[in-house]
Amino acid sequence: MKLKKREPSGREKNEETIELLERLREQVYSENPSAARHAAFHLSWMQEDGFDILKEALNGHAQRTTKSAAAYGLRKMRGRMKKQAISLLEEGLKHSTDGTRQVCTNALRLLREAKQPAPLGAQQRSSGQQKRPKPKFRISEITPYRTQGNASRYGRRNPPQSPRFNR
Repeated sequence: MKLKKREPSGREKNEETIELLERLREQVYSENPSAARHAAFHLSWMQEDGFDILKEALNGHAQRTTKSAAAYGLRKMRGRMKKQAISLLEEGLKHSTDGTRQVCTNALRLLREAKQPAPLGAQQRSSGQQKRPKPKFRISEITPYRTQGNASRYGRRNPPQSPRFNR
């Protein structure tokens, strides 16, 4: 997909940052879902600039992989942009494109599932509140042969036998 040139927002500090944002933007629009998600994750750390690129990818006319990668980046957004990312995903539920609505629905569902507490059984096991059954066997200490005094490794009664064929 041929992308139009992105105009710098003015927040970029140097030319390297502009090049990095352009490269990540191209990777978000990649057909490879893994590369697109990876780039979206990196954009999620770039606050306003990353948010703008992910917003463009989600609301634009792009493939489903690009939209799902953008939703992934918005879900992973941290800091002060987290609330804006969630509100953008909620706005996507009212979008005219069916693919955008489905991607936003799935992303919000995953966010809700992550916030739910663990099941009761997992909580009890992790906190140690559940009673453990007593073992049915007795564990006895096994002492190595060196601590048994002068006894040999094979015991006093059964010395190693020489092989029959080497007599």
